Amino acid sequence: MQCIRKPRRTEQEDQRLREASERETRSNLNRLGFVNDEDLKALLKGSHLQKIKSSSWMKSRFYKLLDDCRTVWYDSQKILKSARAQIFSIDDIQEVRSGHQSEGMQRYAMEFPADRCFTIVFKGRKKNLDLIASDEKEANHWINGLNKLKKRDSKMNKRERLDQWFQIYLQKADADKDNKMTLDEVKKFLHMMNIEVDDLYARDLFTKCDKSNDGTIHGKEIEQFYKLVTEREEITTIFEAYCDQDRVVTVEKLTEFLRKEQRENASKEYAAGLIEKYELNEEAKVESLMTKDGFMCYLMSSAGDVFNQEHNKVYQDMTKPLNQYYISSSHNTYLTKDQLEGPSSVEAYISALNKGCRCVELDCWDGRDGEPVIYHGYTLTSKILFKDVIEVIKQYAFKASPYPVILSLENHCSIEQQIIMAKHMKDILGDMLLTKTIDGKVPINFPSPEQLKGKILIKGKRLNRLEDEQGVDVNDEVSDEDEAAEGEDDEEKKEKKEAGGKIKLAKELSDLVIYCKSVHFHGFEDAMHNQVFYEMSSFVESKFNKLVQESAKPFIQLNARQLSRIYPAGRRTDSSNYNPIDMWNAGCQIVALNFQTPGKEMDINQSKFLDNGFSGYNLKPKYLREKKPTFDPKNIQKGAWLNRKKLHVMVISAQQLPKSNRMKISSIVDPLVTVEVFGVDDNDSKVTETVSNNGFNPMWNTNFQFDISVPELTFVRFLVEDYDLSSRNDFIGQFTLPFTSLKLGYRHIHLQSENGHHLPSASLFVHIMIE
Repeated sequence: MQCIRKPRRTEQEDQRLREASERETRSNLNRLGFVNDEDLKALLKGSHLQKIKSSSWMKSRFYKLLDDCRTVWYDSQKILKSARAQIFSIDDIQEVRSGHQSEGMQRYAMEFPADRCFTIVFKGRKKNLDLIASDEKEANHWINGLNKLKKRDSKMNKRERLDQWFQIYLQKADADKDNKMTLDEVKKFLHMMNIEVDDLYARDLFTKCDKSNDGTIHGKEIEQFYKLVTEREEITTIFEAYCDQDRVVTVEKLTEFLRKEQRENASKEYAAGLIEKYELNEEAKVESLMTKDGFMCYLMSSAGDVFNQEHNKVYQDMTKPLNQYYISSSHNTYLTKDQLEGPSSVEAYISALNKGCRCVELDCWDGRDGEPVIYHGYTLTSKILFKDVIEVIKQYAFKASPYPVILSLENHCSIEQQIIMAKHMKDILGDMLLTKTIDGKVPINFPSPEQLKGKILIKGKRLNRLEDEQGVDVNDEVSDEDEAAEGEDDEEKKEKKEAGGKIKLAKELSDLVIYCKSVHFHGFEDAMHNQVFYEMSSFVESKFNKLVQESAKPFIQLNARQLSRIYPAGRRTDSSNYNPIDMWNAGCQIVALNFQTPGKEMDINQSKFLDNGFSGYNLKPKYLREKKPTFDPKNIQKGAWLNRKKLHVMVISAQQLPKSNRMKISSIVDPLVTVEVFGVDDNDSKVTETVSNNGFNPMWNTNFQFDISVPELTFVRFLVEDYDLSSRNDFIGQFTLPFTSLKLGYRHIHLQSENGHHLPSASLFVHIMIE
């Protein structure tokens, strides 16, 4: 078989491609506002950086920002990897850290000057990229340049994202860089946009735009092509119901739309403010008129979001006692994968804290050279230094929220290393660490999250009670019947039994436990009569389920006075999660989940704490704070909590859904939408039909209805999947929110990835109504 080679380009063709590439780059820099930026110029030129993976693996790689000003390309020796594995997008970057601020840098690159080192941290499970530049200037170009692009990206509205997205794919489809598109390039472009069309549709679209009849579309014709491709019929229909004969919406008509359709108590002043903020046409804005483009910008903005933006800030009373709040909590926080062999990492603490987690777990064991370590005992999980974890907690504890962080210690250390643990926490955390009661007196109730702002609390064993006058002067033994017992295997239990079920506790560590003293649970009656309010117990999920089999009232009563922590069963070796709703419905505050494991359970957990400004604290309903509870999730027939409603959801359309299999360029999405309701008594789900071969603008116009009994304890989840006939559907995106945070009317739902990160352009368009 004869090999057919592509003809070599002429010098003139090479020159034309270079000039086209430069024009593309200038256009993108101009659009982003970085025309003469030195950092971006350096990134576009590219540079050789040392990529470091271990003490024996460090190789030079050439990194370059591509012409789209969104994608970084690098060369690789991995021949078997596809070209797509050699790029990453600005959207993929979680943060850029300078110096030795990653595990990899601290282990393998301490010999290099910190001003030459930087780390790119990616969203999801992709490993960090540790890089060493040739000098400080080069490192700063990359750090500053990537941060500028990230910051600009975060400020883009949905319309700007659509424009950018269109331009990038247009440039990629224009193979010969002549700023013209042939019919074949139009087909290629549509395929890139995740929409499969037949030749007839593509030709019809092309013919409508090719006004010059020269077999290509260019200039103004491409603008026409953009309008046809991005046309939203559903929004046009809504707009035309309120616009006048000049195809603009007046302030009066916009006010009517907001009141009638969006169910907002909107004034004319508010409507005028929306025009001022979202209208793109300056002439229309001056006359307080809204065009269709402005109307679309409004609907795609935060003002048109399905999530109530008033709940995007702290709006609840934060001055109640600590036990009256749900607290975002993590289990075995150090793990990045499974419970048996998975790696332990300080990055897992950073990730959890950045997700708003306010209670993290530290399993502490004796380490070498007198330094305590953290890992999952009696397993093959890797070990990390206790002091490194405390350093990271100090740095990241209050970035996502100013409210208190609880360190849940599972202590297996000797007296000597316990003393070192206490010293590290006091030396590293300093004034952040709570070492005495708020007012220095014996407390009679918990302080509030407001009073504890910026403070780190220790949960663990304590040798005595706060009110004991004599105190404790020496180390002593305490019962080791803690949360580990329920999840231990037979060998561990046997070892403890032989040791008498006691552990030695260092006074230095004991004294740091103030409001969260761990004690064994001997029953609800014992807790009521023999425990003080700051003594708390932990329950494995199976023990919790057993205790609330018939009624959750005793648990609600316990939690109205004390704190309780629930954690996953030991059999969940794959780091899977339970549904936290049942525990919350019993008033349990610290319901710990494996933050490293994405899925429905984590989506619900994150939605719970998305409310109240992502603070990690959520005030429990009044009926779950009563000392003598009348509410019981096992029997909700009558009471203040019962507020029956009907939720109507119309799933209208979706926009710019990503391909579920990004490595397979030829794949096109066949999307379907599942709407799920989770509550006390109202669990239900309904599914749309599948739209074939269209991930760009699929339409459903499908109505669903759900019965809601206890709105305050109900969640709604919108899940988008790629239908697969032969196997499980592929995840595309989701968004979950509390029922009480739903906005009514026509709303966009901005979808999140499996790991909870926002998908830049993907959204659902729905209509919400509540009777």
